Amino acid sequence: MKPHAVLYQAAAYCLSYPDETFRERLGLLRAAAPELAEFLDHAAAEPAQDLAAHYVQVFDFKNRHSLYLSWWRDGDTRRRGMSLVRFKQVYRDHGMEFTGEELPDFLPAVLEFSAHAGPFLLREHRAGLELLRLALTDFGTPYASVLDAVCATLPGPSPKDRAEALALARSGPPREEVGLEPFGGLEPFGGPEPSGGLGPFGGRAPSAPAAAEDLAGIGENS
Repeated sequence: MKPHAVLYQAAAYCLSYPDETFRERLGLLRAAAPELAEFLDHAAAEPAQDLAAHYVQVFDFKNRHSLYLSWWRDGDTRRRGMSLVRFKQVYRDHGMEFTGEELPDFLPAVLEFSAHAGPFLLREHRAGLELLRLALTDFGTPYASVLDAVCATLPGPSPKDRAEALALARSGPPREEVGLEPFGGLEPFGGPEPSGGLGPFGGRAPSAPAAAEDLAGIGENS
C-alpha cells in the first residue's frame, strides 16, 4: 500500500462538495485519518446547509482558492490545455481512465489517484498546493487544515509565505510534455456536483457505504 493512502483518500472526500453521504461518514473519516480531525470536527458541528454554503463561498467563485492544480501553474493560458492532457495521460499510464465531469486536475481526483499510485503528481504541483494552502489560511477557512495535512506528507518544509511559495513555483520540477497532443479530449469546465455526479475514474462517485469500504480496506492493508 502507498504511504499516506488513507489520508489522501479521506482528504479527497473532505475537499469535495459536502453532501449528505459525506456527513453520514464523518465518524469513519475521522477514525481513518486523525490528521484531518480539525476539519472533520468542524464539519460535524456545522449545520449541513451552512457547511455547503461555505464550500461554495470558498471554492466556487474564487480562482485564488482554485482546486484545479494546473491553474496555479498555467492560469487561463494555452499551456493549461497541455497540462490537462498530461493529467489524463498519467492516469491512463497507471491503468485508470478519467471519465469525471470535473477537469482531470481537480484536487480531489488527484488525491484519489495519489492514494493508489503515490503522490508524484502532488509533488509535481507542490507550489500550487502550497499557494492554495496559504490562500485558504489567509481566508480563515477550516479547509486550510486539510491542505496543511496533505502538504505535510510531501518532502521538505512547507513555504512560510506566498513569496517562498512563488519561489518554489519558479524552481519546480520539470515536466515531460513531448508527444502530448494539445487540447485532446477535454471535458468542458464544470463546478462541484452538489449530489455526487460521475466519479473521476469511471462509474458514479462512491456512495457512503462504498467510501467506507474503500477506507476500511486501505486501513486493513496499512
